[in-house]
Amino acid sequence: MPVPLPRPQALLKGLVTVVLAAAFAAQAIAALLPHVPLLLAATVVSLATEGALYRWQRGVLSLFAKSHADITVRHVLRDLLLVVALLRLGEQDRETVYAPLVAGLLVFYVLHCAIQAVYVLVRRTRTLPVVTRNIDASALRLTPAPSVLLCRPGQRLLLFGLPATAGLLASAAGDRPVYAAAGVALSLALGLTGLGALLLRLLPGRRPADEQEVLDWFDAWLAAYRPTVGLYFSGGASSAYQANMWLEPLAGLDGRPVIILRERFMVQKIAATDIPIVCLPKVSTLMRLEHSTLQALIHPSNSGKTSQVLRIPTIKHTFVNHGESDKLSSCNPYAKAYDEVWVAGPAARERYALAEVGVEDKDVVETGRPQLDGVLPSAGPPAGAYTTVLYAPTWEGWDGNPGNTSVIAAGENLVRALLADPGVRLLYKPHPLTGSVDPRAGAADLRIRELIRAANRERTEARPQDSADLARRTAELDRLTTSVFRSGADTLERMLVQSAPEPGRAQAVARATAAWEEAYWASLPEGEHQIITDARPTLYSCFNVADLLISDVSSVISDFLASEKPYAVANTSGLPEDAFRTAFPTVVAATVLTPDAAGVPALLETVRHPEHDELAQARAELKLRLLGPAEPSSQERFNEAVRALCGEARDHRARVAERLAAVPSPRTETAVPTAPR
Repeated sequence: MPVPLPRPQALLKGLVTVVLAAAFAAQAIAALLPHVPLLLAATVVSLATEGALYRWQRGVLSLFAKSHADITVRHVLRDLLLVVALLRLGEQDRETVYAPLVAGLLVFYVLHCAIQAVYVLVRRTRTLPVVTRNIDASALRLTPAPSVLLCRPGQRLLLFGLPATAGLLASAAGDRPVYAAAGVALSLALGLTGLGALLLRLLPGRRPADEQEVLDWFDAWLAAYRPTVGLYFSGGASSAYQANMWLEPLAGLDGRPVIILRERFMVQKIAATDIPIVCLPKVSTLMRLEHSTLQALIHPSNSGKTSQVLRIPTIKHTFVNHGESDKLSSCNPYAKAYDEVWVAGPAARERYALAEVGVEDKDVVETGRPQLDGVLPSAGPPAGAYTTVLYAPTWEGWDGNPGNTSVIAAGENLVRALLADPGVRLLYKPHPLTGSVDPRAGAADLRIRELIRAANRERTEARPQDSADLARRTAELDRLTTSVFRSGADTLERMLVQSAPEPGRAQAVARATAAWEEAYWASLPEGEHQIITDARPTLYSCFNVADLLISDVSSVISDFLASEKPYAVANTSGLPEDAFRTAFPTVVAATVLTPDAAGVPALLETVRHPEHDELAQARAELKLRLLGPAEPSSQERFNEAVRALCGEARDHRARVAERLAAVPSPRTETAVPTAPR
């Protein structure tokens, strides 16, 4: 069996490590001989390699740190070897001359450690128990973060210590101790300046609000804003899309919405919105919501931290999921922990009943999918020269089921069959998590992308002349939706930058997004295939330009049914087609494709000639079962469900308050009345 060759990245890391080790070895030999040219060359190579590591190879730095060979050790060793060389270059009495320089170096390294210790204290004062966005938190005495050099010990030591190292090197070359003295003095001055800058931040008037001040401020903000409904979300960095799909429906509610997060990094993962965002990492802080006006929380996903907020008795909780499909994850037993489960249509209600996971039918509320109100209905056969096909496979999932994703077994065949038709324009939009569990899915995804790029190279259609409109629209949308942070900005500085939004920003973002999408599709050559992996254009925007969807058993096909356009599902489960349709009801109105993609040509013909489409009526019926009626709109039904759940929360609070009022308080019974003065 052949041994796999190491990857280029691994080879580069190994090469950098060898170069750095060789430079230190050469510097040691040059110091002991002594040999000035070799000493100069080895030191320069060592410093240059350090700079390259911090610029391009931070992973190697982590390996060095784990081996207890971090930047401090390497820098001390480099300077120590220079001192050894200086002592061996001249007469025997050189120890007396260079002793003060050695002492200065020691003081510099003590300063380096002191700066790091003080920075840790500064960082603690800047780690607030509440992180916000879209809220005016200026009362917390927010300030910009310290300079990047003061925050990163490796870069700080490398830069602040460079004058001392350069001075020692110059002294070795010219046998002039004054160079070393000047370099060490400059390094000491830089260290003292950095230490002083950090110490100033610890003065009482320069520190942000302490923990109790922040908590008091948060309670006051809750009392002033009086939130009624919130979106609760906790998860990993790649799961933010699950919350982002609910931002627009949340913003369209009648009440006063708020977004509750649990991880600090997630604050920046939430897409552009005007809704106040509050991150509460600690459970003790989260419990302060119990005494707020918050009445209902909407949960788009389950996480380990969900159970913590479910303990709050004054708030009603509903699970809305981040998409509905026939997969088992769409009827998770955890759903019975919520007061209600909101689904799109009757099919999901039936799914929960059949799953027998403890969710009672009375707790299931059909609200539709408010995200889909902007999906355009079918306008008939393709109007242009090309049939636009959207291939949007799902990811491989956690259970390793081969039927989860078509990417591995069928993806390349499907794409080849589509690209073989000269009248097809392919939009390929893989799931963001593709390849995160099964490397085969990631490898197949890369091969599919290369197939598409190769097909585009054979198509030489001219690109539309006016690309300035897209650039202008992109700049405007980025201005409205992107916060620009200074390099090295921390969470507190981001809170300062992302304060309360300007009035009308949400409407401006909606207009800019619509204009950008129009400009984006207009900027593309008519027949050019597209690989879409960025946040823009959205999946729903792709729905509106596609004539046909090919996907897997996932929420994508349920959402696409809002358009009633033709769709196909790849059967990679190994089941016969009849059993596949029976096992997955969302496939009832789909064309089922085998892994060899043999049915693609016939499928394309039915899209181009709707009179041959025998599934149109089935799609209309399935849309009603999956998504519910078109009137009232999903947003209206969603809004009504929120109002009803908030009403239940208010009634529950009133009943609890009535019961508590009927219970005599021990303090009231034993209290001695105070005589009036």
